[in-house]
Amino acid sequence: MSASRPHFTPCPEENGTMAYQYNRPAAYLPDPAQGPFVVPMHTLSLPAHWEEPLLRLYHGGMTEGQAERRRRVPTAAVNQLMRATAPDIVTVDSTARFGSENPWLYCQDAYPMAVTNLYIATWLKSLPRDADDPETTALLMNCFRDLDTGVLSWRSGKVDLLEQELSPGGTALPASHVYRLLPDILAERIVRQGPYEHHGQQLTFRQVAGRTGARGQGSGGAELMSNLIEYVPRRRGGGDAKPAYYAATLRITVRTVPFSPVPRVHVAAGVRRFVTGKVYMPYGKGVSAYLLPDDSLVHDGPQPQRFAVAMLEWKNGTTGWRQGGAEGMLARISALDALPSPDRLVKEADHWIHGRDGIQIAIGHQAAMGRHTIGTGLMPSERRRLIEWAEQAIAPEFVPVPKLERSAYARPPKKQLKKLPSIPKDMEKKDAEDLAVILDERELNAAHNAQVLRARLAEALEREDLTAVVLHQSDTIRDQMIAAAETGLGLAGHRRVQGPDTWVWEAQELTVRLHARPLGSLGAPLGGDSVPRRGQEHDKAIEERRTRVARAMAALREAVPEVRLAFVELDGQDAFRHAKRRSDPKHAIRLGCADAGLVTQFIRPPDPDAEPEEALADAGLRAAAAWSDGLRQTGVRLVPQHTLGDALIPANLNQVAFHLVERRLDGPTGKQQFTPIAVLIRPGAKCVLGKSADMHAWVPYPELLKSLTGRVEGRKNSAEQSALTAAFVKKTLAQLRSTPTLVLSHAQDVRKRWPWLRNGGLERDRLGLDGGPAQRIGLYGKQLRVIRIADGSRDETAQCWAEAEELSSELEGKQRGGIAMGLWRPGLRGDSDRVFYSTIGKSGTQTKLTNDDAKLTPHTNASGNNAYRPTANAWNPDLLELTVACLQPGDDAEAWAVFVHQQRFSEDYRAGREGLALPLILHLARLADDYALPHEIEEALDPTEPRAAAAPDDALSGQLAFDFDLDEGDDVE
Repeated sequence: MSASRPHFTPCPEENGTMAYQYNRPAAYLPDPAQGPFVVPMHTLSLPAHWEEPLLRLYHGGMTEGQAERRRRVPTAAVNQLMRATAPDIVTVDSTARFGSENPWLYCQDAYPMAVTNLYIATWLKSLPRDADDPETTALLMNCFRDLDTGVLSWRSGKVDLLEQELSPGGTALPASHVYRLLPDILAERIVRQGPYEHHGQQLTFRQVAGRTGARGQGSGGAELMSNLIEYVPRRRGGGDAKPAYYAATLRITVRTVPFSPVPRVHVAAGVRRFVTGKVYMPYGKGVSAYLLPDDSLVHDGPQPQRFAVAMLEWKNGTTGWRQGGAEGMLARISALDALPSPDRLVKEADHWIHGRDGIQIAIGHQAAMGRHTIGTGLMPSERRRLIEWAEQAIAPEFVPVPKLERSAYARPPKKQLKKLPSIPKDMEKKDAEDLAVILDERELNAAHNAQVLRARLAEALEREDLTAVVLHQSDTIRDQMIAAAETGLGLAGHRRVQGPDTWVWEAQELTVRLHARPLGSLGAPLGGDSVPRRGQEHDKAIEERRTRVARAMAALREAVPEVRLAFVELDGQDAFRHAKRRSDPKHAIRLGCADAGLVTQFIRPPDPDAEPEEALADAGLRAAAAWSDGLRQTGVRLVPQHTLGDALIPANLNQVAFHLVERRLDGPTGKQQFTPIAVLIRPGAKCVLGKSADMHAWVPYPELLKSLTGRVEGRKNSAEQSALTAAFVKKTLAQLRSTPTLVLSHAQDVRKRWPWLRNGGLERDRLGLDGGPAQRIGLYGKQLRVIRIADGSRDETAQCWAEAEELSSELEGKQRGGIAMGLWRPGLRGDSDRVFYSTIGKSGTQTKLTNDDAKLTPHTNASGNNAYRPTANAWNPDLLELTVACLQPGDDAEAWAVFVHQQRFSEDYRAGREGLALPLILHLARLADDYALPHEIEEALDPTEPRAAAAPDDALSGQLAFDFDLDEGDDVE
């Protein structure tokens, strides 16, 4: 290394105690002393000679091109059928793989062959597209004749659950079946160890039928779910409210770490909540029903030992079982008779929750369904208790990974803003002189901070005025936005114009102009009284609103030429849930504003059901957040300043983030989009910059955002998207070759089209593009570094808790988990020195939560107080994995990891003190997704065109709210 490490400096936690020195991940390694992990299992394989007749049947009725794209016979539907009716069978792939060496199904005990053959026959009948077509019937009969189903049988054997290879970069590559079967075996052992017990209450766990579809590293692993927990809340006026139901969950997954030859098992604890009353059915998406029948749903099948999972879906105006219906798979295996009517189940979801008619059914709650009485997640201490109970069952074959140790670089980034001293809660008891000192310091620090922010904003705007418009539905939000602007930039002493619809502040650094106009009918639901139907009707409604908004904004820009930012008061998603989802005008408004050259920030109206004082305070907080978020869309920068010095991190370092902006057909506009983008923080640049794959030069961040709206691109297959991404990355790196540059990429966002970013693709100091061999990083530039970020989605990184005391019998049930901010080094000897972990501090929104709060069982905290809080939303920091993939000779990997960790603390964010979910530049790149609104109209407004060229009659109908002479009583609602 080129520089010596600084001495470790412990930093205090917020409560004044010393910082936690260790972070404990819920990850486990195979103990080499135990030897191989081989288990007996029964398998069923599809014979090799079945492939040709099955493909012939599957391709019947397809064009040559369609058949070419579908080269493997799908098993996803029958896998899902078995998940619902035979949960003890484990599938490992969503497509058929033929030959005895490629098992399709696994089971602890051989499943009855007669039932297995019923599933096979049902599967074959589902493959043709048109079962009623005579030619299809002939194909099906010929296929049955060509297949010898008598050769099918379950075979007993042994399966190696640690089978693996190594990637060129030295990363473990477990065999595909390991990702599904190893978690399944470990989950079964957890079930067998008996109930989890704490504070006199027990929870018993069962396995849940495995997820279908995902294969290999992307597998969801295995899941366990406890018996249902019932919580009866109290009404405000007294008495019991309607019961709420939930259960504890444990997920077991196999994951790998870059450059490590040893795989990990991750154990994650959580909560699943269930619906009571009516079920909201999202269009085209399934809702999970967890089934526990008294007997098999299939004739002659064994009684299931696991929770089965069936999917309900709403399609074409009706609710039904997926793969069900009159001619569906469930009907063909006679399983529908044992299931209740879907229409009745979605109206009375809790009718079967305690068991009825020989079956227990619980419908999983989704966030899109609205608020649930039970809060989300588990706090650290309860998470620790449950996971440490589960880990006993996977010993001795698996042992915990060593605790993560604090990095020697302990300092946070340099402060650019001064901290405001807290105002004492008991102000009236405070000495007047002491209170005056606190208030004076707050005023001085706030003035300093405002001056810094004004200066940075002026730079981003290239010394032009900041002109914005507030499109409001209520005077409350209008007033709160004006207050947020004045407070956020310290403008109170600089006001020059005050209302009734224009406010102007003239400070030395810049002038701020804020115009307020009623939103009027531009904010009305799309379609008016009737929700537009999916497809052309929805497209037309978006087009009409988009055009009206664009013309209204163009008219406003005639009167206020410099306006560049619109704050729009609009109901949030909750107002447009369920059947109203296509009436949400938000996306059409954003499209219209972008057509007129404006970026947009939305804010919800005050809560009409809240107490007036509470609603006003909440509106003030949201207005302050909206103001800050809106300013960031102008490209203003308050980049965290690292503390490592030029010897470790080069001066004038560019930061570049690559991101894939995508929309699927089920997105808000019903169209697809795929646009690779890059975001750049360049020293000396006045604002954040960006570019997309079709741009030749960097543009200011707001120009990038506006360019992403309205694109409707031809559908590209995965190979074309990967080629486009590789060419864009290569071209961008070539443009930055002569300057120090750090590339940051978020693995879960980009690796599907940049395969080198996968764990098995990474090689130290070698960069891979175009799908070819990885090349030495020096070939792409002598000043280039690359760091890959991975978060905890899909359990890719383990859950964790900060640990202060060891596990011991004397502390049984009393061990506590904490939350600790910092950069962490793995404690596993022999692993790579290129992987580090970053955590942030306790969320500022969870001020009333404690680490000891419990949700699953009663609990008493260290002070002897009741800590049972089922209704609280728990929060834990994500364990962010930083893989320092490519460095230059002499670089210190840990110093570069610290630099990235410090980039999570941008002070102009409310969360800046606790930290962002991702480093700042990746955060900005991800925010661009909000502008991915593919929607095509024949003549989109060109804001550079003279006003006379833009259909004046139509424009007037959309700009009533902006007529300066409009009487206040004539607002259009």
